[in-house]
Amino acid sequence: MRDNTIEVDRSVEPNQLNFAPRFNVAVAFIDRHLEDGRGDKVAIKTVDETWSYRTLSETVSRYGNHLLSLGIKPGDRLMMVVRDCPDFIAMFFGAIKAGIIPAPVNTLLRMEDYSYLISDSECAGLVYSAQFSETLEPALEASLHKPANVIVAEEMLELVSNASAELEVAATSHMDDCFWLYSSGSTGNPKGVVHPHRSMVCTSERFAKNTAGLCEEDTVFSVSKLFHSYGFGNAMTFPLWVGATIALSDQKVTPAMSFEMIKTFRPTVFFGVPTLYAQQLRAMETEKPDLSFLRICISAGEALPGDVFRRWKEQTGTLIIDGLGSTENLHIFIANRPDDYKFGTSGKPVSGYEIKLVDDNEQEITEPDVIGTVWAKGESSARLYWNNPEKTAATMKGEWLNTGDMYYRDADGYYHNAGRGDDMMKVGGLWCSPFEIEARLIEHPKVLEAVVVGHADEDGLLKPAAYVVLNDVEDAGDEMEQALVEHCREGLAHYKYPRWFHFVDDLPKTATGKIQRFKLREAG
Repeated sequence: MRDNTIEVDRSVEPNQLNFAPRFNVAVAFIDRHLEDGRGDKVAIKTVDETWSYRTLSETVSRYGNHLLSLGIKPGDRLMMVVRDCPDFIAMFFGAIKAGIIPAPVNTLLRMEDYSYLISDSECAGLVYSAQFSETLEPALEASLHKPANVIVAEEMLELVSNASAELEVAATSHMDDCFWLYSSGSTGNPKGVVHPHRSMVCTSERFAKNTAGLCEEDTVFSVSKLFHSYGFGNAMTFPLWVGATIALSDQKVTPAMSFEMIKTFRPTVFFGVPTLYAQQLRAMETEKPDLSFLRICISAGEALPGDVFRRWKEQTGTLIIDGLGSTENLHIFIANRPDDYKFGTSGKPVSGYEIKLVDDNEQEITEPDVIGTVWAKGESSARLYWNNPEKTAATMKGEWLNTGDMYYRDADGYYHNAGRGDDMMKVGGLWCSPFEIEARLIEHPKVLEAVVVGHADEDGLLKPAAYVVLNDVEDAGDEMEQALVEHCREGLAHYKYPRWFHFVDDLPKTATGKIQRFKLREAG
């Protein structure tokens, strides 16, 4: 095999990925397109810029050369606090092509968080967009580690443009460390998730191409940002793998923003999150955007309520393909498919992944409809958590990854979300999934969003408490509470209904739109 190439054996199921002994993933995702005749094709477009695949390839090499010229060495970490833009992608792959390990992080963190990340990563370089300087500069002052190179992204553009567009590819293998992502754990400090070169190949081939059916003719738009593993795949590795076009925006995510970007870019593939899809449906009551060119929509981050799936299909005629993924597995490993889906579920294992449910004793559960913890095995698994051997040992069980997600598998093989391990509760000695109650609440026509967490009653026993966002705040009150209790009792087991209702204007969310349940538990 030629250096830096992959052979995909499609004669076996799942398709087998064979990597050349010398393999650098930047060639497979960037330089390959020039050989394949895509040099003049649009790779990335924003409201202000358009980059061809040739421009992207040349800029990747320029970034790699410039980073090396600063004294950042192969194997060193480059922390990136960079807004979503074409230069993010060029910098990321430029570092990889030079053998440097990029570590993009959340752009919406606090000063204390950045100070911790800089120290934890022991990065040789820190690049940040100027708009984040008010947070990053004091974080650097407070950090125990001082990177040798601190760079404002906008200030390096001219230097990068003058660097050579020819760069010798670093000699790496498919299992060498390639990039880091920091998990957005709900408790404790973020964890550095270390991925090898093969991870992004696996997710792009297994999910993007073979499951979701992305192809060269697609234009792909994702509201999830590049620093997050979901957006990382959606808005960068997936379209680059198949030679599609990326539509990119760094604007704050709102229904209005998403509709405007869809109108501007006319994507064929749209990646959203459940919260946004619910908000978009509400906005569609007064605004009717043209979504006719969308052929598929995809959701992850949290389980998609079946009612949102149903209403979206009724309103737009387009499927939302829901799936389960994680930073540790890089992207989605259980998913519905365009030709095989069941609303209210996360689907079936993506080809190339093995899934098992285990009980509290780590014994496999084989019977249907029994809740257990999801363990996954596949080629996109992270190698370890940086500087955290205890968490590595608890999560990475040989070839298996303990995801911490609670699911059950029905008799037809579809996986149903039951929440995280710390979201589950026992009511009257019986396990109760908050997601099941939430899904029922959202089916009520007056409910926009709902989250259920466990609160202790006067006897110290755990019971479901609901935080509800209504379509019309004027509907809040005792009458609405009673209507929702009856609604739950009509569709669920008799004990699965909220004992308390809190009508709120909004729910606490992460930068990627995931609901922060722990904040509601703490509010108890």
